[in-house]
Amino acid sequence: MKRLCTICARGGSKGVKNKNVRPLGGKPLIAHSILQARESGLFEAIAVSSDNSDILEAARAWGADHLVERPVELATDIAPKMPAIRHCAQTVLERTGVNFDTFVDLDATSPLRIAGDIEGAVALLEGSTADNVITGTPARRSPYFNLVELDSRQRVHLSKPLEAPVVRRQDGPRCYDLNASIYVWGRDALFSELKTVIGDNTLLFVMPEERSIDIDSDLDFQFVDFLLSR
Repeated sequence: MKRLCTICARGGSKGVKNKNVRPLGGKPLIAHSILQARESGLFEAIAVSSDNSDILEAARAWGADHLVERPVELATDIAPKMPAIRHCAQTVLERTGVNFDTFVDLDATSPLRIAGDIEGAVALLEGSTADNVITGTPARRSPYFNLVELDSRQRVHLSKPLEAPVVRRQDGPRCYDLNASIYVWGRDALFSELKTVIGDNTLLFVMPEERSIDIDSDLDFQFVDFLLSR
């Protein structure tokens, strides 16, 4: 099996300015994903896609095999991620001529994953007939027990009430928070018309909570830095 790892990191972060090159645990944030991909030993190549020269230079310094300049229209605040991943993968395909079988995208803002998580998610896809694999962690809140919505009268209701009320969270159906860490596709699925990461033939690889923090704020960044220091 030939596998390509993509890491898509644009420069216009709003929650944490310049977060992809901000030092975290002694190295730029983006370096963690590159090194995890390398440590897994799974990939023919590791590619970083960005619209920002500082990010691409950091990726080069920390061992990325391919630097892909992301088009402006794929790097806006409202641009979905799937087209950026496809653009990165297609660029590497055209450069190398390699017929990759499996494509893995690592989110640069999830630095607490380990190489074993990548290996597990890839094995789950390649041992199945699924189109793709996404990652998540057991949810702290349950729509059947303590996740609520407000109706038009601003009254509180459970998001998904059951006919027999759930009196303990653990008694309800299992629910998971997507942790935006690892995405795995077969070739046909990645280059299909799929617009979202969840389709009718998607599997979930479960990761522990302590490796599932996605950095969206300065507080997240400080917390992850604290965890890495321990």
